[in-house]
Amino acid sequence: MGGTSGHVSLGLAFLIIGLWHLFNSIKLHSLHPKSYSTLPWFPISKLRYLEPITIMLVTFIFISSELLINRKPISPDGTLISSKSLPHLEHSIIALSFFVSAFFSILLDKTGPGHNGLVHFLQAIAFGQQLLILHLHSTDHMGIEGQYHWLLQIVTFVSLISTTFLAIGYTKNFMISFVRAFSVVFEGVWLIVTGVMLWTPSLLPKGCYLKSGMGRVGVLCHGDLALDRAKALVNILFGLCLIVLTVFSMSVYLVMIKFYSQEKVEYLSLSKFEEQDEGDCNVGAQQIPQSTISLPM
Repeated sequence: MGGTSGHVSLGLAFLIIGLWHLFNSIKLHSLHPKSYSTLPWFPISKLRYLEPITIMLVTFIFISSELLINRKPISPDGTLISSKSLPHLEHSIIALSFFVSAFFSILLDKTGPGHNGLVHFLQAIAFGQQLLILHLHSTDHMGIEGQYHWLLQIVTFVSLISTTFLAIGYTKNFMISFVRAFSVVFEGVWLIVTGVMLWTPSLLPKGCYLKSGMGRVGVLCHGDLALDRAKALVNILFGLCLIVLTVFSMSVYLVMIKFYSQEKVEYLSLSKFEEQDEGDCNVGAQQIPQSTISLPM
């Protein structure tokens, strides 16, 4: 996953899946607000398993690129796993967890309904695996690169929580699905931002530069002052991404909830109510039988 291509390609996959969940969650909630139930994945009519199959295909390609393309898993001294291959193996373990989750999602669905809790559990395993490896990565993510990946762990943690305890325990809560979709979208965006900002020399903060070493390209900064400034800029960028995605998600919700809402409320003006009341009174008066009252002379 190192470099621009790895981060951007994986980020695009998270972004597409996150947007798919965001749109479908809002649509389902708009159409069925009272009977809404959280879904771990969203089938479509003609290609029911498009989502899990897409995840399996993307993760398979990612694992292949990490392990097979221009990789030498065996070191020159005969060690089975070379030190340079360790980061790629760790990235592949993350992708393999999502592959397994998608694979069993299809198998469980074929056995019949009622397995959403197990699918949420499988997804939680995948996000938990991702969070663990991001936190205990063999690559020494220090400095500005470490700041990018530390913030990524926060977003991954939100995805993990919204997929496990909350999604399993509160299946009727729309906000659980919304938060999960939002966090996956954010994770995809942040991976793309990381890949572009870290390995594009012209976009690096002042006082920081790229340097090759130990089989990879890292980012170094001249002194603590430049490093602190670079970390602050990363934090600001993270905050701006959060605000932009919040505005985007709220806008999508407001548009879709109005477009797909099935609960139509008819508003009548006050004059119409008055006319209706007068009509009712006239009808009632016509239905009362006329009786002659004689007064004593």
